[in-house]
Amino acid sequence: MPRTPDFATKPTLVGERVTLRPFRDEDVPVMAEVLADPEVLRLTGSVHSTAEADAGAPDDPDVLRRWYTTRNDQDDRLDLVVVDNAAQRCVGEVVLNEWDRESASCNFRILIGPAGRDRGLGTEATRLTLRHAFGALGLHRVSLTVFAFNPRARRAYEKAGFVVEGVAREAFRSDDRWIDDIHMAALAHEWLPDG
Repeated sequence: MPRTPDFATKPTLVGERVTLRPFRDEDVPVMAEVLADPEVLRLTGSVHSTAEADAGAPDDPDVLRRWYTTRNDQDDRLDLVVVDNAAQRCVGEVVLNEWDRESASCNFRILIGPAGRDRGLGTEATRLTLRHAFGALGLHRVSLTVFAFNPRARRAYEKAGFVVEGVAREAFRSDDRWIDDIHMAALAHEWLPDG
């Protein structure tokens, strides 16, 4: 049986451009902005139309505060804030969740707000997370899904070492179009830290 990952310990992972660290109270308002960003809403499938994304879907501040202030207490998942090292500012989050003990696997997700886009921060954050997942946590497999209308994210995932495993065809409807959901994964024995 695979070893049991230590999700209770929340690390700080330092890269050249980003630092991944546990959430702090001051990150909550920034994450509220990130989560209300129309591009985040659209690309994560939180809304089903561009008009709905542009209207915004602000979450209840109390619900967000409760959510983010309890992330460090979770012993079956890892939620870390992505800090842009140059600006010393929170720009998003990375998450390892849906842990399957028997299969030594997790799901991965990442959100990067407008202040952190198009500079390689997401790719580096993904690589740091995978290095931790396969090293310190001893996971065998990390998987994700990405909508076909998000080629920027797919490229970042591929640069970080994820491989396309399949496609759930027409799995999501947005702006009156059917969108494919691309399934990707990285395996510990295939993964190279430098992508």
